Amino acid sequence: MFRLSRKLWFSISLQQKLLLFAGIVTVVLAVSAFFNVKLTQFSIDGFRAILSDNVRCGEFLEDMKAERAAFEELIRENSEEARNTYEEAAQHTQRSVSRLPYSYGAMGSRRYARTWSIKNAYESYTDLRDEVLSMNPESPEFVNKLYWVYDIQEYLELYGSRLIQETLNQGNESYEEKAGRFSQLIYGTLAGSLLMLGVILWLTKMLSDTMVDPILKLSDSSARIGAGDFTEKDLEIENQDEMGHLVQDFNRMKHALEEYIHILQEKNEMTERLHREEVERMEMEKRLEAARMELLKSQINPHFLFNTLSMITSMAQLEDAHVTEKMISSMSSLFRYNLKTSEQIVFLKQELDVVENYIYIQKMRFGSRVQYGMSLELDAAKVRIPAFTMQPVVENAIIHGISKKEAGGKIFVRVVKKGSGILISVADNGVGMEERRLEEVREGLKKERTSKVGIGFGNIYKRIDSIYQKGSFRIYSRKGSGTVVQMFIPQDEEVEEYREGNESG
Repeated sequence: MFRLSRKLWFSISLQQKLLLFAGIVTVVLAVSAFFNVKLTQFSIDGFRAILSDNVRCGEFLEDMKAERAAFEELIRENSEEARNTYEEAAQHTQRSVSRLPYSYGAMGSRRYARTWSIKNAYESYTDLRDEVLSMNPESPEFVNKLYWVYDIQEYLELYGSRLIQETLNQGNESYEEKAGRFSQLIYGTLAGSLLMLGVILWLTKMLSDTMVDPILKLSDSSARIGAGDFTEKDLEIENQDEMGHLVQDFNRMKHALEEYIHILQEKNEMTERLHREEVERMEMEKRLEAARMELLKSQINPHFLFNTLSMITSMAQLEDAHVTEKMISSMSSLFRYNLKTSEQIVFLKQELDVVENYIYIQKMRFGSRVQYGMSLELDAAKVRIPAFTMQPVVENAIIHGISKKEAGGKIFVRVVKKGSGILISVADNGVGMEERRLEEVREGLKKERTSKVGIGFGNIYKRIDSIYQKGSFRIYSRKGSGTVVQMFIPQDEEVEEYREGNESG
């Protein structure tokens, strides 16, 4: 009987197989759906209210926490962005309070009392909260009422947690009541499902033997052909339906494609060779163009820039434009130092002169927003430091510290003798950095990640670390207070050895 059924199954068309399979599955699913609907209806009706109450209580607690955080941020910063965030959080909390379940008959006395406490306390809290936000922070009563608001916020969160716990307890009691009846329905449904599953598995196995297995064989053979392997034997299957005809046509097509693919491979190899030659030619043209650009740049004479600036300075003198004259003179000094200084170690006085020229130019840009001070407790003409050390640090203080502060700020440079070296401190009272950002910068210095610290800081740190065994480069900062960069530069013979080694090299 089984062999006869299998032979009949392989002989009918694919459409007939699918119709038969779909008919049996439809009957099975219809019966299963009937029992599932009954079971689902029983469970949903009992659990929907519990889940809904839990969600709404949880929303109130989360929204209250968010409002509390936004309120504290508004008290600290009092910015437009903080106020918008707070108002949005307050609206969410107001909506959550209004959505809390509040039916005595459905909730019971305990949950109703918890909910009443929240609604009553929140109404008083909103009045006090709005009063605090409208008060002058300098008012004597401001601090007392502010902490009163904080206490009520904490109480509301505590009430919300207790309401959630009470809701969960009530839901558990309701669940235990329904669990007995629910388990009986489950066992009946499980027995019917197992029976229907067996029928579907048997039909699936039959359908897989006549449709899926031949398709997998075709897929595997197609993959081999796609890889250029035509050595596999022709496919053979039992089907006498459309799938059997498809396999026969596939075998004939495989033989026809084999020769054509060989021709295409030869053509592709020729095309790839031509493409590689074209790419190499274009790459050569790019290198030649880059070489021509470098040649043009190398032909620019820096003296032309200095002579032009000197001519402009002379014209400014004739026109009594003293500010313009001073700015051009400072810029000329900066260019000359950057382009002509080839020494690795220079006198501190040269670096300080460059800083003063740079500060003068920035004062012309930012006006009184940039202030500069210096304390020098040694002879700057007798100590040496690495070239191009001071100006990048001062520039970083202006760009990332003072320029971002509306009121501006001050940069103070202090140089003192410390042990066998000198300690250079560059401090600013700009915007500073958060602790997380400061740690990123310090970590970036250690691992030489210029994307985290910038090319200027990374270069200075690397040169001090490589030149001096006892040298150091440290950064200290606090959000809203400013940043301090400290560099310790030894002045013993190791500096001379490095300088002499570079000169001899």
